[in-house]
Amino acid sequence: MSLPVTAKVPFGGDYNPEQWPEDVWKQDYRLFDTARIDLVTIGVFDWALCQPAEDVYDFALLDRIVERAAAEGRGICLATGTGAHPPWLAKAYPEVTRTDFEGRRHRFGQRHNSCPSSPVFRRLSVELARRIAGRYGHNPAVIAWHVGNEYGGACYCELCAAGFRDWLRHRYGTLDHLNAAWYTSFWSHTFTHWDQIEPPSALTEHWRGPDHTAFQGITLDYLRFTSDAMLTNFHDEKTAIRESSPDLPVTTNFMGLYRPVDYHRWAAHLDFASWDNYPPNDESAARMALTHDLMRGLKDGQPFWLMEQSPGVTSCRDVNPLKRPGLMRLWSWQAVAHGADAVLFFQLRAARGASEKYHGAVIGHAGRSDTRVFREVAQLGVELDRLGPVSLGARTPARVALLFDWDSWWALDISDGPSRLVRYQEVVLAYHRALWDAGVDLDVVAVTQDLTRYDVVVAPALHMLKGDLPQRLEAVAARGGSVLTTYLSGRVDENDRAFQMDVPGPLGQLLGVRVDEWDARGPEAVNPVRLGAGPDQLDVEARLLFELVIAQGAAVVGTYQADFYAGTPAVTRNAFGAGDGWYVAAGLDQAGVSWVVRQVLDRHDVLGPYPDITDLESAVRVAPDGTRLLFLLNHRAEPVEVTAPSSGVDLLTGHRTTTGAALPLPAYGVVVLREDE
Repeated sequence: MSLPVTAKVPFGGDYNPEQWPEDVWKQDYRLFDTARIDLVTIGVFDWALCQPAEDVYDFALLDRIVERAAAEGRGICLATGTGAHPPWLAKAYPEVTRTDFEGRRHRFGQRHNSCPSSPVFRRLSVELARRIAGRYGHNPAVIAWHVGNEYGGACYCELCAAGFRDWLRHRYGTLDHLNAAWYTSFWSHTFTHWDQIEPPSALTEHWRGPDHTAFQGITLDYLRFTSDAMLTNFHDEKTAIRESSPDLPVTTNFMGLYRPVDYHRWAAHLDFASWDNYPPNDESAARMALTHDLMRGLKDGQPFWLMEQSPGVTSCRDVNPLKRPGLMRLWSWQAVAHGADAVLFFQLRAARGASEKYHGAVIGHAGRSDTRVFREVAQLGVELDRLGPVSLGARTPARVALLFDWDSWWALDISDGPSRLVRYQEVVLAYHRALWDAGVDLDVVAVTQDLTRYDVVVAPALHMLKGDLPQRLEAVAARGGSVLTTYLSGRVDENDRAFQMDVPGPLGQLLGVRVDEWDARGPEAVNPVRLGAGPDQLDVEARLLFELVIAQGAAVVGTYQADFYAGTPAVTRNAFGAGDGWYVAAGLDQAGVSWVVRQVLDRHDVLGPYPDITDLESAVRVAPDGTRLLFLLNHRAEPVEVTAPSSGVDLLTGHRTTTGAALPLPAYGVVVLREDE
């Protein structure tokens, strides 16, 4: 089971016709025709409508919605409706709502308010999924299933406490193993019975919020448990769907760089990945590229669906900037360039009330077709029609991997020391930005991924080392590849216990360094770092964290210029086999990070065609039949002219270009070049 079967990149999004009279539906579908919208996601929050009481199911309205979409020739991504439970459920079974981090039992309200460990929630959500699949699974318009919606949050109730204890029994087997893993000899925490274990919360191990815990091992395991508990909810509904719909692929919409849920743990259970892209501002191009690559990497390079994006504005932030003209189109094509096989929006028609009434929509409250947003959506629909099926199933031929690890994210962000100002996500973003600027085609993958196909592996803040990862990284270097990692790497094992050896732990042999001390300072403290020598020398700034490195065979590439450790290594390169291991011991600024990354990449001929043109992005996808698509995306508000790196046809305009010819890109412009064979 993999992606839904479609004739082209599906174009459309979340449609909620249950929110307005049926005479509005006619107008909507006429506008859908104009905009070339060919897929609707329906039923995401229909639980209360489809099940108005525990023993009453009423599918009359959903029947009409599905029938109308099918009659209009639209594909349907049909949701199970369990993204938010109905009022009667919380009234009849108060235990179905969540208990928060502060120990307060919530009443009915909002969404993401269902306890994942509640037997009642599990039973009734599964039964709804079963009935919806049985009723609509054989409708040829339905091409995919959408389970739940944006899983997230946490619960700390007694049901979750019991579920946590069961999860721990399965993980550790005995209390002796658990006590050893959690290091409970500290602060008299040795557990002698499973019932003594409490969820880590503001009432137990935490102070000053979820990131401040006395026992990182306990909190780390509760984060894992919570992710797994919601995964069980997803899996239960998927299993129910499979009873009557064994062939249609099943997904749920992820939220990109979302810390509470480990999407790598979920990936194997989804038939295809999908995610919702809501960038915080206009400067998010590199961040979006990272997240697209992460979503594609969840399924070993399989394309994903862009399940949601706003056509104009969001409404969930304190300030909600409007996408400038051309950005929606540009960012949609960026998603396709990085592996999206669907481009969908939230929402197709604007809601009249509640918290999303000001959220952007393809069709506004007035139902007009002459708004700027609608015209841009319609233009994109025409272009996706021109693209046709050529990109479906196309993959990225990456030789560079960026390791991303939820466990390292969790462990580093909840760690006491060296610095709470060092955040895992920000370190990863800096190193990805350097790769993105260089135009590198890369995969963002789990630490369990097979690394044999990569020439370069970048592992920023690889705080936690699990399994045989150190040996697999050594193998990359031994066969001629390069491994780059940074400060705070190789510090702890899978239980967040420090290695009883020199930092960077099991990576020491590969990196050829030893770290005995480290210095953390506030953001105002700067230690200059001098990189390289001669004409390539560059002076940059480092902040927040400065590890004191003792070279153990590694060559010094950069040195600190201030404080008592002035002149000592800040960046090193260690020859290992036919390749090398690089270590960055300081929080370099972006210029410094980019300089180091370019040194690593220079050995491997992996740069994109325009590595020195700022904010000009390139990406390659190779279709199953061998067709190569080169995407060029100008993220600047002014035009740029480049030299074509290859000959081919721009699928968006039909214009042919030859190698070396002038290739103009307007502001926020896009070229999709089908390269000649």
